[in-house]
Amino acid sequence: MESSNRSDFLKKGISGLQILFVAFGALVLVPLITGLDPSVALFTAGLGTLIFQVVTRWKVPIFLASSFAFIPAITYGVSAWGIPSTMCGLAAAGLFYVVLSFVIRYFGVGIVHKIFPPIVVGPVIAVIGLSLAPTAVSQALGQSGDVQLIPLETSLIIAAVSLLTTIAFFAYAKGWLKLVPILFGIAAGYIVSLLFGVVKFESIFESAWVEVPHFVLPEWNLAAIIFIVPFAIAPAIEHFGDILAISSVTGKDYLKDPGIHKTMLGDGIATFAASFLSGPPNTTYSEVTGAVALTKSYNPFIMTAAAIFAIIFAFIGKIGAFLQTIPLPVMGGVMILLFGLIASLGIDQLVRNKVDLRNNKNLIILSIVLVTGIGGLFVPIGDAEIAGVGLAAILGVILNLVLPEPKEEANEDKMGVEL
Repeated sequence: MESSNRSDFLKKGISGLQILFVAFGALVLVPLITGLDPSVALFTAGLGTLIFQVVTRWKVPIFLASSFAFIPAITYGVSAWGIPSTMCGLAAAGLFYVVLSFVIRYFGVGIVHKIFPPIVVGPVIAVIGLSLAPTAVSQALGQSGDVQLIPLETSLIIAAVSLLTTIAFFAYAKGWLKLVPILFGIAAGYIVSLLFGVVKFESIFESAWVEVPHFVLPEWNLAAIIFIVPFAIAPAIEHFGDILAISSVTGKDYLKDPGIHKTMLGDGIATFAASFLSGPPNTTYSEVTGAVALTKSYNPFIMTAAAIFAIIFAFIGKIGAFLQTIPLPVMGGVMILLFGLIASLGIDQLVRNKVDLRNNKNLIILSIVLVTGIGGLFVPIGDAEIAGVGLAAILGVILNLVLPEPKEEANEDKMGVEL
């Protein structure tokens, strides 16, 4: 019996390590893009997953890690106010999830779909991806601001290898390999970077094997809260899709047990906790859902093992230092595809939900969200401002609530715009 328990424990541990391997590329990509500490992101991913499991009573086989939806908010926040103030805004975003979970519990899921329908959420997701396009291109060119850090021709070759490898694994790989295109794209770009001699190893040599991640506490900043919280709208709605996906894979209805309000609450507390340690917001990972479907390993305790491994790796200083040596063009190549995929997910929301763009109300909402979000419109509020994606999301919600539904016969007429 003891031998059987030991064998079962070992199997769960190996499966957990595989899950972390699947999530690893996307997990560390967010902090590397935004200037946060990847070791902290590993720790908060592990901690967030454990918190989620406690809240949902170990019923849902899901791994939580860095959310791509917050990249524009974090990037701007870190440059404008610094990491502590940005974490204040992200903590408020976590509380938004918590509040939303109580709203769902008392009013039902329908209230959320009424306030945040696909015509609002789809364009907001698209804006998140499109607003990140300049970042991807700049890094692919080896540039940081106006500074050319790596020669242009070298950068383009590295970025191209990174991008094409990611595309190849994304489009043609089978089984496990299909789940880790980001990881292989980064690996291929890194190898080419070594050949061009643009990788600097000083930070690896200088780092210790065992090192405490550089945790930073939040610092109160109302401007950061006002700017960042609206970014939580799109990933909060996407949470429903993630839970439906894992329910479909396992054959269990997690929307009922433990309940979508509990999974949302777990996500919110995990994000809130991550912000108090300077980690990126947490979200459920679709790559991990794919791994669960592939392996048919439905035991939530496998995610516990993955979370423990993430926490352990966070304290291995050489891992964090190695990640910091990845050159900009490597990241840029991967991001060109990744941010485009985020934008396409927004379009997919409109297509899958059969949003009628002959409907003038829908057409107005889509137009306003896209232009204000991508154009960078902002509204000053004292010393703070609501801008970009956040403002676009708020305008989308308001327009959806106040604009009347057009009469059916009026739907045949568009707004008279010709291109």
